[in-house]
Amino acid sequence: MAVRTPDPEPEGEDDDLTPFGELPADASNPAWLSEIELAEARRRIPMLYVEAIPVRTDGTGQVTELGILLRSTPLGEMTRTIVSGRVRYGETVRDALFRHIENDLGPMAFPLLPPQPLPFTVAEYFPLPGISAYHDDRQHAVSLAFVVPVTGTCEPRQDALEVTWFSPEDAASEAVAAEMEGGRGTLIRTALASLGLLR
Repeated sequence: MAVRTPDPEPEGEDDDLTPFGELPADASNPAWLSEIELAEARRRIPMLYVEAIPVRTDGTGQVTELGILLRSTPLGEMTRTIVSGRVRYGETVRDALFRHIENDLGPMAFPLLPPQPLPFTVAEYFPLPGISAYHDDRQHAVSLAFVVPVTGTCEPRQDALEVTWFSPEDAASEAVAAEMEGGRGTLIRTALASLGLLR
């Protein structure tokens, strides 16, 4: 099964959705890439991503649930994943994180981002399996991974079908890891370990 680092964007907002030879809607953005230019860049340089595991907490700040997205691949396969997407040129990591959470979970998710977000790990995705625990058949991607509390209503958008909320114990299970794409089951366990919840 081909596995990719997901980076859907709504209605032509991102640089890889403009047909070759056409100017994008925002031609003033010098970092805008056509699909062909993006594919060429992916073959030559690592891409920077942010990934977020949305969580719900109790009154003491203890994580009670983790939100994992269910999505359908272009081949019609059902997989689980987390909030993920590229960092744009000139965009702060914090702004990229907020943008992708809103894109994937909706504007009413109300993420609680600290002023200076600190990733719990850096994940490297390689196009060849076996180099690391993470795999993306399109590219070498470096991802800053965050745990982000959300307080609002999460309504999946774009290619996500639903957000399933798992207890920390269930999120760490082999059954959930088997449904995760690109090795993200390992990422979930790393997040739980960073929170002191991996038992």
